[in-house]
Amino acid sequence: MTEAKQHFKDFLTNIRLSKNQINDLATGHKTLRNRLSDDEELSKIVQTTFLQGSYKRNTAIKPKNGKRSDVDIIVVTNINPDEVTPQEAMDLFVPFLDKHYEGKWEFNSRSIGISLSYVDLDLVLTAEINDITDLNYMKSEEKNAQNSLEKILKQDNLFFLNSSNDLLFKDNKSKDPDPILIPDRENEIWEETNPLAQINWTIDKNRDCNTHYINVVKALKWWKRLNPSPKYPKGYPIEHFIGVTCPDNINSVAEGVVKVLEEIVTNYEDKPFLNDHGVPAHDVFERISDDDYAEFYDLVENAAEQARKAFDEPDNSTSISYWRELFGNEFPSPTVPPKQNNNFTERKSLTKDIGSARFG
Repeated sequence: MTEAKQHFKDFLTNIRLSKNQINDLATGHKTLRNRLSDDEELSKIVQTTFLQGSYKRNTAIKPKNGKRSDVDIIVVTNINPDEVTPQEAMDLFVPFLDKHYEGKWEFNSRSIGISLSYVDLDLVLTAEINDITDLNYMKSEEKNAQNSLEKILKQDNLFFLNSSNDLLFKDNKSKDPDPILIPDRENEIWEETNPLAQINWTIDKNRDCNTHYINVVKALKWWKRLNPSPKYPKGYPIEHFIGVTCPDNINSVAEGVVKVLEEIVTNYEDKPFLNDHGVPAHDVFERISDDDYAEFYDLVENAAEQARKAFDEPDNSTSISYWRELFGNEFPSPTVPPKQNNNFTERKSLTKDIGSARFG
């Protein structure tokens, strides 16, 4: 393993959720889910719960500036969307929230946010699931989330371990579940979403990228966090965009980073319509303004030049220094000072073919 590979490994370790943060997330969501199942009234309408979001997809990075980690919990109910409005559905949970989380919760447009001292929880309700196969699949997600790694490894489900030994698993289904309905209070409608399709897509993409994909996502999420202006895209929209632009069969995180940034510069100068996984009619970038995207594109252009410079640099220590300029102080410094007079020549255009990767 070259020094640059070790630096990428250490960088990814530095930006991942810590063990304590993961334990806090697990405590928060397990406590909430157990309270829901034990609640005398809500247990009559809650059919199952499962996790979604970056925590579930293993694309989360550690929070900055004293912020808390967050986890999204889907609560599958038997609520009839033709008879109950989004606001009425959320109101059913108020007594439960006041009992267990008084003064710590608030209604969002599509969810209920719960802010604790150690973790933020996002509770997303669904309407009734009519397909019994899909409902059973969702119940299996709940069981998998509660099982230990050793138990999951003994099951017959499709699974794999990525390069950081984190577990992603996928039920042996021939297709993704159908979209589910979640309440949109602001627009007073039940809106389609498909978090399990997003999870399964991530699993397949990570496999096709030789398990490097989720680490490319983490690296570029961190880069965007270091560049907070424009505010958007961030979160899932930027993760989705990385997925669309990351080619299969990459051989390193470094290669994936370079190719994603250069693909955006080459083919996405204008804000694209990004079909959501599982609900193709939804545009993941719908809420991002053209002005924000233009500013984001300029940011990507500069990052693409820096990443290519780092990737092409033959001197290992100099290359590491260039990567550190892109990713900040969480990317370790070189152990040997960079050469003072390297032969690097600034590139005038994007290189289409990277070839075999040397770093990451």
